[in-house]
Amino acid sequence: MEATQKALEAKEGEKKKAAQPSFELSGKLAEETNRFRGVALVYNEPTEARKPSIRWRLYVFKDGEPLKEPLYIHRQTCYLFGRERRVADVPTDHPSCSKQHAVIQFRLVDKEEPSGEVTALVRPYVMDLGSTNGTFLNGSRIDAQRYYELMEKDTLKFGNSSREYVLLHEHSAG
Repeated sequence: MEATQKALEAKEGEKKKAAQPSFELSGKLAEETNRFRGVALVYNEPTEARKPSIRWRLYVFKDGEPLKEPLYIHRQTCYLFGRERRVADVPTDHPSCSKQHAVIQFRLVDKEEPSGEVTALVRPYVMDLGSTNGTFLNGSRIDAQRYYELMEKDTLKFGNSSREYVLLHEHSAG
């Protein structure tokens, strides 16, 4: 009888715990607040996002021929690439590109010099946002949802588009 009473009390205690509201982070609030021009954004900027001090540029090529002026990508902390013109900073109109395809993010990172000294630098990174047809860095497809550091003269391609984006900065040798 006593064991039955204890089991009943334990079961009631579990019911009380289950009925308690959970104030843990669910992501629903971020989902609702991370909207721009009526479109839910797939990407959230990290806390280490910074504007670069170096003037980075993307030179756009199609079939080896340069198109227009370069894209100046030093004025914001990140640039979204995709077909959704309401939110994309750099529209990619090719049908194989996703609505929100990839992002170039400038991040403040610590770099260790050969002397052992650690310095904080703002560096460009690329991340594929889970696109169907992928993002290519120097001809190799990159994993989705993972940052890849970009270096001077790196080439980016999005989906099956023939456009290539070459990253250079103001100190790049011609």
